[in-house]
This record gives sequence, structure tokens and C-alpha cells, in this order.
Amino acid sequence: MLILIPQQAAEKVRSLGSWGRLSLRINDPEQFAVVRGLSQQGQAIFPVEPSPEHRLLASYPAVSTGWWLSVSPDLHLMWLALMARRGTSLTLDAFRAAVPSGYKAPGAPGYLAITHAPGLKDAYPEHGLPDLLAWHVTPGGAQPIAVSVEPDITGIRQLDDHWPVHELQSKRIMLVGAGSIGSATAHALAGYGIGSLTLIDPDRLAWHNLVRHTSARKHIGRHKVTALAEELTALRPDTKVAAHALDVIEHADRIRALLTDTNLVVCAADGVAARRVTGHLARRAGLTAVLACVLEGGALGEILRLRPWPHHGCLTCQRHNLADAGGLDPEPTLDAGYGTGTTHRPMTAVGTDLHLIAHLAAKTAVATLLERAGHPDQRLPGEHALLGLRRQPDWAPPFDLDRTAELRWLDATPPRTGCPTCETP
Repeated sequence: MLILIPQQAAEKVRSLGSWGRLSLRINDPEQFAVVRGLSQQGQAIFPVEPSPEHRLLASYPAVSTGWWLSVSPDLHLMWLALMARRGTSLTLDAFRAAVPSGYKAPGAPGYLAITHAPGLKDAYPEHGLPDLLAWHVTPGGAQPIAVSVEPDITGIRQLDDHWPVHELQSKRIMLVGAGSIGSATAHALAGYGIGSLTLIDPDRLAWHNLVRHTSARKHIGRHKVTALAEELTALRPDTKVAAHALDVIEHADRIRALLTDTNLVVCAADGVAARRVTGHLARRAGLTAVLACVLEGGALGEILRLRPWPHHGCLTCQRHNLADAGGLDPEPTLDAGYGTGTTHRPMTAVGTDLHLIAHLAAKTAVATLLERAGHPDQRLPGEHALLGLRRQPDWAPPFDLDRTAELRWLDATPPRTGCPTCETP
């Protein structure tokens, strides 16, 4: 059995005094329960549940099934010792001795009890024991029960001491493309603690998307950005998500307006045109764009960081420079129908490989923001990353990765003369 104690219930137990009645919702098949209500001593039980949309075990009835008791800190030390020896119990006399008031003798079936030990941290600072624990009290003794108390802080702020949460919560990233790579990128960006996401994609979720997308079957037929926004809001409420079912080419003017309060752009869209337009809009807005895709039927993953700097070329310039240096241009067939191109065939890629590229794109985006904010430990090795998903030793450099999971970083290449994106209008 595991007893869950929501924060509101924990605060009440800590403030109400010495003892009271306890009401639980119990899931017998899975053997866990959640505190639903409490009383102060023998008075009526009042609810201590969160709002209905966050209510745990809502379909299970509330059952008045035990007591909460204020106890000596020594009892919690004994709980720790007993949990280390599964199946052992504390004698009823020893349990009663630790309860200064409100002790209840158990009947034949016994009762569940939550114990609160005020002053525990002062008495045993070295053990780190929780001040709220649980027991099954029967005529044969008191057996310890696993308990989980909702912490004061949940969500990304739990990482405050280890990760620059405050800085990332103030940032907004625009994500163009909410398909296989884009959906996983959105989840990864929210996981890093980005405060606001603007999602751009006109497509709807179809049956064939399910094998690679993060959205569930219930969202079939809906716009991908709408489904993704709902999922992220439920899973990562620290990230505010704005969903726009827009085409980056057809609705470029509307997207340009959305860039005014954006800190960085990530593009996971299919097709050369969408990638080039995204890079162009970002550069004109003075923003860095991170482009993510897979090449050669999902054999290679690529991340391009396009910074709006004088010595950094746009996507078109980078491709021309690669071709001039003897490499190949991997994008000439990207404009073919989705999944039918001869070079870029995303429909042949495995979903998990696409998500791996998505996470690398999210890491690149977040590292870019943090390095700019004064975190030198987030500096990346280069501007152009290639990741081997299946070995491609026969491709021209720099795409000739001959090991799976080999990661190659390259520097940026300069703009080309006359480029309409890179040159100042």
C-alpha cells in the first residue's frame, strides 16, 4: 500500500493540532490511496482535495477509514527501521506510547493512520525523515506503510538550485513544424524550462503520423499544434504554449509579426522552401534560427545553427559553400512530396531516431540562449552538427560518418555575395 498526501492535506495535518479522523479514496487493485478529507479531533470531516481537474482517484468513493495522529519523533525513527525489515511490526504498546493524545485502539480489521511528528528535524536532523508517515494499526501491532507527500514546489522550479530556471522561464521560442521532430522538440524545450513556446504548423494529425509523433490517437484529425499545445500544458504547465495553424510560407507576414517578442526560432519543418523562409524571417528579425532534419532516409541527422552575424551565411549560402568545397547538396529533392524524395525520406526514419535529433536541436537552442545570457559552460563545439543514425561512409564529406552515433561539428561558412537573405536590404 502507498498513501499519497496532497500538499493541502499535509498543511492541514501540520496545523490542526493533535489528532482527527481521516478519509481516503482507495484503489484496492493497485493498492494505493489518496487523502480526501480530515477532521479536527471528533468534528465533521472536511475535504482537502485539489481542484476537480487535478483530483486523484476521482472515480473512487471517499471512505472514512482511520485517523491522523500527532506523535513523538521517535516513532518515525522506528518506521524507518521497520521499513528496512519488511513484514515486521511495532507492538501496539510501543505505538500507543508514541502518541501523546488521541490514540485509538484498533478493532479486528484495524485502521490506517497518518502520523505527524512535529520537531522531527530538530530531533533527528541527520536522517532526513519526513514529518508525515503512515501505518496500518491492528490488534497485532502497527505496520509501516509507504507514503508520498506532495512537495511544496513541483515542476521546473524544483531544479532552481541546479539549472538556470529563472532565465529560461523568461524566454520565448518559436517552433516552426510540429511533426515528428517538431513535437519531440517542443517536449524537450518545455523539459528544459523554456517559459513560452509559439507553435507554427498548418497540418493535421493523420493515422500514419502516430508511429513517429508524440501526440496520441485521440487527436487524429486535429491540428498538430492544437494537440501538442494541450499535451504540453497538461504535462509541463510551467511552459505557456501558443498554437498557430499557419503555413510559414503562405502566412509569412503574420509570422513576422509574431517574431517581435521571440528570442530564438527552431525549424523542424519538411521541405527546402519552409526551411529557407524560416531562416530568412529569423535573420531579418535579428534572431538565431536552429534548423533540424534528417537526411538520406533517416540515416543522418542534421542541426544547423544560423546566426544573424555578418560572417555566418544563411541556409542557401551554407549549401552552396558545401557544394563548392566538394561536398554534396543534400537538399535538392527535399521539395518532393512528403516521404517520396530520393534524398530526404522522413517516412523511412524511425520515430526514436527523429526524437534523438529533436532533443539535439532543443539542446542547441537552449545552449544558444544560455551562452548569450552569460553561461560559458553552454558553449557548443560549432554551428553545424551531423549525427550518424546509420553509417554513411560513401557520402561526400562532411556527411561521410562511418559510425552510428558519431557526432561531427562544423563551423559556419560565410555569406555569398548577392545573397538576398544575408545582405542588408
